[in-house]
Amino acid sequence: MATELVNPDALNSTIEFLTAMVTPALLISATGSLVLSTSTRLGRVVDRVRQLEERLSDLIYAEDKESVPLYDKRVEVIVDLLDKVTSRSRILQRALQAFYYGVGMFTLTSVTIALAAFFNTYRIVPIPIGIVGIMFLFWGSVLMLRETRMATATVNAEMDFTWELARKVAPKEVALKYKRKGKHGGLGLARIKDDSKIPDTFSGE
Repeated sequence: MATELVNPDALNSTIEFLTAMVTPALLISATGSLVLSTSTRLGRVVDRVRQLEERLSDLIYAEDKESVPLYDKRVEVIVDLLDKVTSRSRILQRALQAFYYGVGMFTLTSVTIALAAFFNTYRIVPIPIGIVGIMFLFWGSVLMLRETRMATATVNAEMDFTWELARKVAPKEVALKYKRKGKHGGLGLARIKDDSKIPDTFSGE
């Protein structure tokens, strides 16, 4: 009696259809999380550009430039940082674009799965569309990895200048407390734009 009331083939087909529909939805959710985090990073980079612009303007319009420690170096570092954060913003925009394309492809995959199940034709169409979406997701992840490396280089360059400034203005008794590679043995120093390491820094940590 149960076998007569429930068609096993129809039930299996329904389960298969629902399973196929869930997979793109999961990918859409994952890509949406990446879109949110990328948008947040892009907003922070834009704020950082504005801060650097204000710092550069303050230096340019300073009345007594001679009294500013390492004035020329400050300007050089800020311009270098502006170049880095500008590149980061462009990479983030490209990554965000790739993620949005991925969301579009995964959404289209769900639509084509529904159409293929409804009309029982062109069942192979959702597969290449889903693969294209995964490729966009992969490319966006590669761009984010590149941006993360640039963010690390930006932080290291600014820290190197900060230590050089501290070395110039700090009292001698303070400077003697620190070794070149850190009080507790830090990592090697990052290189700045002129490809030279900061000499005798207090700490590389």
